[in-house]
Amino acid sequence: MTENERSAGWAAYYDKLRDRPPRRTLLAALDRFGTTPAAALALDLGCGDGRDTVEMLRRGWRVIAVDAEPEALRQLQARTLPSGSDVTPVIARLEEVPVPLGVQLINSSFAMPLCEPEAFRDLWSRIREGLPSGGRFSGQWYGPRDSWVGRPGLTFLGHEEALGLLEGLELEMFEEEESDGVTPRGKPKHWHIFHIVARKP
Repeated sequence: MTENERSAGWAAYYDKLRDRPPRRTLLAALDRFGTTPAAALALDLGCGDGRDTVEMLRRGWRVIAVDAEPEALRQLQARTLPSGSDVTPVIARLEEVPVPLGVQLINSSFAMPLCEPEAFRDLWSRIREGLPSGGRFSGQWYGPRDSWVGRPGLTFLGHEEALGLLEGLELEMFEEEESDGVTPRGKPKHWHIFHIVARKP
């Protein structure tokens, strides 16, 4: 597949997601902050075309938006962003991204499980260490009954294993979902997902 074909494929994917609202895990995390903190900085890992990034910008956050796909960041930059937006796009794999000083919110919607297990755990350690007291993580992890189990390079966690990784954090949301549906590419899929909002004490 050529680079142009790859970009066209991702462009079609993001077109199917266009105008979808921000994820409820992100909204819950933002609402928990109440008034936007001074100099608020967020890290959006696996930002895609920016459906979550735009909401953070709308609420006055500065955002570092990370995705491995150049087309994702092209789509984000083509959006109509709120006036005065401060967004820094970064093309990188999640496991390569350092957690910047001063970040108060780390969001990763449906993206962290796309790391292989060792990289997932290393990334999670860096997230936990990098968040300050009062900082939050929001996002999704995949459970062992997800129909993608068996695909290489992905991470799936059991209920107790997920809770173990979150030990010591204040769980403001921990919801387990199983449902049948289709992916944005139109493929049937059984989802097994943990929806998480966690605050560092």
